[in-house]
Amino acid sequence: MWRTKRSTVDGYFLAGKSMTWWPVGASLFASNIGSGHFIGLAGSGAAAGIGAIAYEWNGMLMVLLLGWLFLPIYIASGVTTMPEYLQKRFGGRRTQLFIAVLSLFIYIFTKISVDMYAGAVFIQLALQWNIYLAVVLLLSITALYTVTGGLAAVIYTDAVQTAIMLAGALTLMCFSFAEVGGWNALMEGYANAIPSIRVPNSTCGIPRDDAFHIFRDPVNSDLPWPGVIIGMSIPSMWYWCSDQVIVQRSLAAKTLTHAKGGSLMAAYLKILPFFAIMLPGMISRILYTGLRGLMMAVMIAALMSSMTSIFNSASTIFTMDMWKSFRSHASEWELMIVGRVFVLVLVVVSVLWIPVVQASQGGQLFIYIQSISTYLQPPVSVIFLTGCFWRRANEKGAFWGLAIGLTVGCIRMLLDFIYPTPLCYEEDDRPGVLKYVHYLYFSMLLSIITLAVVVVVSLATEEPKPEQVKPLSGPLRRCRQNFSVA
Repeated sequence: MWRTKRSTVDGYFLAGKSMTWWPVGASLFASNIGSGHFIGLAGSGAAAGIGAIAYEWNGMLMVLLLGWLFLPIYIASGVTTMPEYLQKRFGGRRTQLFIAVLSLFIYIFTKISVDMYAGAVFIQLALQWNIYLAVVLLLSITALYTVTGGLAAVIYTDAVQTAIMLAGALTLMCFSFAEVGGWNALMEGYANAIPSIRVPNSTCGIPRDDAFHIFRDPVNSDLPWPGVIIGMSIPSMWYWCSDQVIVQRSLAAKTLTHAKGGSLMAAYLKILPFFAIMLPGMISRILYTGLRGLMMAVMIAALMSSMTSIFNSASTIFTMDMWKSFRSHASEWELMIVGRVFVLVLVVVSVLWIPVVQASQGGQLFIYIQSISTYLQPPVSVIFLTGCFWRRANEKGAFWGLAIGLTVGCIRMLLDFIYPTPLCYEEDDRPGVLKYVHYLYFSMLLSIITLAVVVVVSLATEEPKPEQVKPLSGPLRRCRQNFSVA
């Protein structure tokens, strides 16, 4: 903390742009893998098999797209935040503020509250503490070095916690497989692991026939394969290629080469959650596994690493894109104070949302995160995709595509809250758009609607100014040359 230049905007929010590839890669992984993964992904494995791991492996491709396609454009634009990039690319302020508010909304409802809840659940079960007491204690430690140390402290801490998470989770995996008797015993035991108490439960405790399939039936399954390939990739592109939490770590790299190295390291690390998180979750359905103290350290590391990253990035967006819009002459000292205070506000709002998370998605926390993401993130992915790779896209097209896409997505999200998925013994009387249109298929439909609006409105209105598309010229030319060589 004391070695970092915390008194400047670049030093506090971008670690002085001095990071080498390995802490960047470790921080990308640690920011992504939080306590929500250790509880949620393992829980999805126990409940429904290996299907949900497709989200993790999809991220392997997307983090490489970040390093090789998107980052050169962001760096050429000289931006600190993703909403700032949209302001430079399209002009005006409304799209920038729209994305800034939406990003904070997504952080609260799909990241901070979920990670806090998941970490607190584990501590509650392991130590018999009150769930809110556990949340407050964890946040006190987490907020301390986030507020005081800036991004550099967060990244270096992430690097250490990545080692803790991997060592602990892989140790648990080895003990789990030794206890259950190997892979064949897992497959056989999982199919026969039916709990004695099965109600209430979203699946009535019956293992799925396709539990060991990633690509599942396109109509009747919980994760249809066309949705896994296409519908899953669109919100994943938002997360890995235009989310402030992820991109900010890459922008902190000293050079583009180090940023690419960090992306490559993160892609390799993304192979591991299948073995280190999901399979132990499936084994837990067959037997009770110990190692409580070790997994306590792993869970706390996972929670703190992802939370500090989100806190730092959320305060960056609020300070640089919202506060600075209304206080254009604010001093650097004022911006530092505002960024720190906003972290505390964010924590309070997130704690208040925890009861909603507890009641969502029939106990599959990981699926709650992904379903909410598919209602809010596809329009943003389309805006960044067209902004980065289509010169004709303009501000009016981006704004109206975003506004209409998010309106449609929010309607579906509200319907999901009003009409929750029925338990296995209840009749499904939800509206047809919920009953027959899987959320991954809805993601595809939402992307098509947003893209159509962006294209039609952009072509019907004026072209963007030359200075708005100038940062695209060099990176896009290099991309074309790289692909032609390949």
